[in-house]
Amino acid sequence: MLKEYAWLTRETDDPTPGTHAQGMRCGQMIWIAGQADLTAAGEIAHPDDPREQTRGAMRRVDDVLDELGSDATQLVKLLCFYVPDDGFDETACLASLASMLPAGARPAVTVIPVGYLSHRGMRVLIEGYAMQAADGARLSRQYAPRDNGEAWLPAPFETAVRCGKMIFVSGQLAVVDGKVAHPGDIVGQTRQVMQQIGGALAAFGATFDDVVKVNRWYVGRGSVEDFEPAALACAAHFNEPGPAATGIPLANLAREGELIRIEVVAMLGEDGERLPRRHAWPDSLWDWTTHLPYKHGVKCHDMIFLGGQVSLDKQGRAVSSGEMALQTRQAMTHIGTILRELDADYADICKLTTMYEGRCGVDELDVNRRVRSSFFDAPRLPMTDVPQPVLAYPGMIIEIDAFAVAEPD
Repeated sequence: MLKEYAWLTRETDDPTPGTHAQGMRCGQMIWIAGQADLTAAGEIAHPDDPREQTRGAMRRVDDVLDELGSDATQLVKLLCFYVPDDGFDETACLASLASMLPAGARPAVTVIPVGYLSHRGMRVLIEGYAMQAADGARLSRQYAPRDNGEAWLPAPFETAVRCGKMIFVSGQLAVVDGKVAHPGDIVGQTRQVMQQIGGALAAFGATFDDVVKVNRWYVGRGSVEDFEPAALACAAHFNEPGPAATGIPLANLAREGELIRIEVVAMLGEDGERLPRRHAWPDSLWDWTTHLPYKHGVKCHDMIFLGGQVSLDKQGRAVSSGEMALQTRQAMTHIGTILRELDADYADICKLTTMYEGRCGVDELDVNRRVRSSFFDAPRLPMTDVPQPVLAYPGMIIEIDAFAVAEPD
């Protein structure tokens, strides 16, 4: 399908210059790569100043949208990774984001605290999704009503946004009457969060059967014991074959006692009818250590969602443990295998989000981005790259999410 790219032409000290676009438009969807506050030379502007970096990153989001003939009122979702400190917590992060949005912008949002980002002095990284008609007209939107547990989410952000066939649900946390529910109990919190997500979907006549992608952000230290309890509690809400899924451990979340937050994307016909979909589970791919209803790939209408791809075997054991280049190549090979089963290929990918085990600095990023980029012909797609101390399973050091668009079935 026809794609349009935004480059934000500039000189840069990026270790892999020119390997990825800053934004892409395909059909009604616009994907925006993770944006940071950069100088004209590609260095971090306002080092260690998260408020200024939020403003700078959002200005770059605006620039990407402008280059693609759009603007921030068309945003349907923002995802912000931020490094917190005593002067910049989740409330401050959301307020800074909100201050940069124009009147009429009402996106869903997920904010994720991390210990560090890929470049020294970087405190904020923001990616986004927008939707706009091919002729530039604004598409109509619907918004899920708030309940009293969502006072933490300030205007103009919405619990969930429906635009066309797409439904984006903000990252949900287990807050009831302004307090973290089930503090320290990840299973209880997961059930509470899934109840909230179910309510948001119901506002549009959707159910968990309409979910095509689920992302879990949970407190964990990279062990199976951290991963499985909440994974099973979340999975219990889905029938087989289920959506694509990604689960990323974090050192901490924003609130004391908070252990998990979950975001989903769903698709539902504009007439309210469930959309047909196809699922991919190639025999050659890996599996988790416990049975889950998720599938490696889901195609619904023209959209393809992949679960986070990793270098594991069928027993959930790391393959090429600790080897960044080899694991990246294996994950990218899996992505190609899934796409082929859904009658698509690498050229149909519109966005990659990569979580990788690494320190603050560009060394590990340089290795895995060069491998990822080698799978694409220029011009290359938007990417977001976030380092983490650990990932879900021991020895697994990279996980890659992919979104693609192909001709409707």
